Amino acid sequence: MAATAVVQGAETDGVGWVAARHLLALRWGNHRREGAAIIRSLGLGRDFNIFWTVQTLSTLGNSFALVAIPLLVLETTGSPAQMGLLTGVASVCYVVTGMFAGIVVDRLDRRRLMIWCDVCRVVLYALIPLWWIQGPQVWLLYVVMASASVSDMVFEVAYVAAVVNLVMAERLVHANSRLQTTNAVAYIVGPALAGVLAAAFGTTVAIGLDAATFAGSAMGLSIIRFRGAAGDHPTSQPDLASIKHEFLAGISFIWQNGVLRSLTVLLTLITFLSLGLTDVFIYQVRHGLHQGNQAVGVVLGLAGAGSIAAAGLAPTLRKLLGFGGCWLGSYVLCGAAVVFAGLSTDLLALATMATLFTFGSTLAGVCSMTLRQQITPDQLLGRVTSAFWTIHSALGPLGAALITFVVARAGVRLPMVSIGVAFLAIVAVGILTPARQRDPCSRPGMDPPRH
Repeated sequence: MAATAVVQGAETDGVGWVAARHLLALRWGNHRREGAAIIRSLGLGRDFNIFWTVQTLSTLGNSFALVAIPLLVLETTGSPAQMGLLTGVASVCYVVTGMFAGIVVDRLDRRRLMIWCDVCRVVLYALIPLWWIQGPQVWLLYVVMASASVSDMVFEVAYVAAVVNLVMAERLVHANSRLQTTNAVAYIVGPALAGVLAAAFGTTVAIGLDAATFAGSAMGLSIIRFRGAAGDHPTSQPDLASIKHEFLAGISFIWQNGVLRSLTVLLTLITFLSLGLTDVFIYQVRHGLHQGNQAVGVVLGLAGAGSIAAAGLAPTLRKLLGFGGCWLGSYVLCGAAVVFAGLSTDLLALATMATLFTFGSTLAGVCSMTLRQQITPDQLLGRVTSAFWTIHSALGPLGAALITFVVARAGVRLPMVSIGVAFLAIVAVGILTPARQRDPCSRPGMDPPRH
């Protein structure tokens, strides 16, 4: 998930000449309104910039939880299986929430909905350090993670849908690039800081800071406005039949679109294999390489450098390689990285493979998210995003539990090499599907990008 200057530099090629030309026209023609609009169009706007900061804070909070919660489970129980079970429980709630999150996002005011999600996460994560004063309570972690997963899913669906209410369609790939770039910084700073705080002050302190980041996100969202959001218009009260119809509307749109259909099937297999990999990396650092909490934070933090590079390069690579080349090529890199991570015997090699893995997964994520935003009508975007995530995440909890169970008994090497080879096999299948298309938006019968 930030090297903002790199992204801004990539985006401003030729901007100086364009701005100079129109400022000259403004001086001689006195077209103040037109000139101001042109200058504003060169950027992404005040509201987007605040939203950008807000999303970075929210991601920083999630990155703390990514490290702090598994560490707390491991410190309390010493069991990688418990880590996998907690991940599985959280993922089940995440997937189930996806069944209605899109409907909620398309019906309600997206900004207010995101604020309430942040408030809920503040309360939930603050409970852990307060309750832990009385002693370890592992059951509380399951309650918190299950509940927080509901807020996470609703927030993330609203976040994807909200981007199109803040920038024009032709700027979506740049907006997503900026968001993912700063998210990557959060995933460098967050895990590293969480590891340092956990080592110095205890893991619960890191979780307490996690709650504070969501409070900052809520305050930022309170001062921006979305334009043309679906939730700005009142709708009828839902009943069971209408909920089923609205959820199926998202699935129907995906199924009728060959590229989205292919992506959903392929990502279902990829998610099954990859959801538990963070826990496996943590387990390998702690038990395979016999390193401490700080090393866990450093490895996961350094891996964020791959996300920074991928997010910053996404517009260029998408233009150079096309959608299919970027998306399928990303998972070739992921597969190779997982194979060599399984064969790694030192911390530096493991961190390098984690960096390559995050580069591939981030690039693929930017490509697929931008494609959905470009071809999906605004009034359907929440439901399409929700259905897309729900379907391809459905097998993830089972995969996380299975992979961590196998790793606990067979070690890391064979499971990770097998997962990497499976990634490459999935890409080979993907080459035979519409996902290989260079520019899906230009295909006959494809909905044009929204403006």
